[in-house]
Amino acid sequence: MRSDRIAANRAHAEASATYNPAMDARSLKPLNRLDDLLAGVDTTDDTTDDTTAERFRRIAAGFTERAAAVSGDGWLRAAPCEGWIARDIVRHLVEWVPAVIGQSGLTFASDISVDVDPVGAWTQLADTLRAALDDPTVAAREFDAGPPGSVTVEFAIGMMVLGDVLIHTWDLARATGQDEYIDTAIASEMLVGMQPIDDMLRASGQYGPKVAVPADADDQTKLIAFTGRNPFGPTHASANR
Repeated sequence: MRSDRIAANRAHAEASATYNPAMDARSLKPLNRLDDLLAGVDTTDDTTDDTTAERFRRIAAGFTERAAAVSGDGWLRAAPCEGWIARDIVRHLVEWVPAVIGQSGLTFASDISVDVDPVGAWTQLADTLRAALDDPTVAAREFDAGPPGSVTVEFAIGMMVLGDVLIHTWDLARATGQDEYIDTAIASEMLVGMQPIDDMLRASGQYGPKVAVPADADDQTKLIAFTGRNPFGPTHASANR
């Protein structure tokens, strides 16, 4: 049922919540459950001028490029997430993001069916998030995001949405035989942020076992493997969601 998928997707989003260096380190204070887990991560680095809005544009553009290149039966090809096809990657995003970020009062249109127009459904979602980040009043709006506590719209998108879209960009590329490159800098930051909360992520049931990779592998390869996906193997991997 759709409600069951949304609940599972939300659990995935909460389990994926991780450190975003573009955020003010002080914003981590409301994250009661994550504070101790992230204690080993340096949250004082404010040298980057990369805003959440800029990062989202970059990551969303990568997903859009892959989605736009899928044609015909490409949306029916198996995805790395067990039991999913390529279309389900978009479905996952357009269901859980509005369910969680929509609690802020942000309105998400839902008139485009993923089954009819997956590119259009994704674009509609991305446009809404982009507009929210570009509006200082909306971006600064606080709401209860569940276990992370009271956070701003900007923080919630940066903490939960950016990384999910980035990883699923790789999923979509792998499923449809496209370039699997994802943003190197953000992939490296995600790896640093997720490694200290390894046990929590596995316990969530939203990630499969880590895949072994060479010690000298690049950070993208390590990140993909960390999330339970096989960066070297076939389309099917041990990743859950």
